[in-house]
Amino acid sequence: MRSVGLILFFGIYIFAATQNTKSYECTKIFEDRKNELLVELDHIDEQRQSLDALKRATEELLRKKEAMVQGKDTKVDQKLTEIKEKESSIKKMLDENKKILDEMKQLKVDKVSQTYAKMKPASSALILAEMSVSDAADILSTLNTKVVGQILAKMEPKKSSAITERLRKIQEPTK
Repeated sequence: MRSVGLILFFGIYIFAATQNTKSYECTKIFEDRKNELLVELDHIDEQRQSLDALKRATEELLRKKEAMVQGKDTKVDQKLTEIKEKESSIKKMLDENKKILDEMKQLKVDKVSQTYAKMKPASSALILAEMSVSDAADILSTLNTKVVGQILAKMEPKKSSAITERLRKIQEPTK
């Protein structure tokens, strides 16, 4: 009986030791897994911090780029405004120059007209007959019709006819 008690005691001891070992092994596995998860968690936290830092740096760079683009847009707008002002100024100067040129041409035409109007029709006819048809017609178009008729009457018929045809085209309204 003693031996049965001893066997029973050793059986219980071995059983308890086995249970303790299994419990110890499970605890060790859980502890190892916990440590692995903590290391992984630290690694994820480091990556998150790196990602946040990268995000902040990217946003800052984007803000700087936008500010730079905004500055360039402002400069472009200023240049565009300057160009429009200069264009307007140039158009104004061109209009003024055109007016002055037209006035000068008119003065020249008036002076030539006055010269031919004061001349005798025969003398005017001789001079105009030597000119091209278009030039002679341009001069005659500035004179009054009575003087033109007297001058054309003193020219040879062919030249007078050509100038008259040209005068008719000058006086026709453009269609």
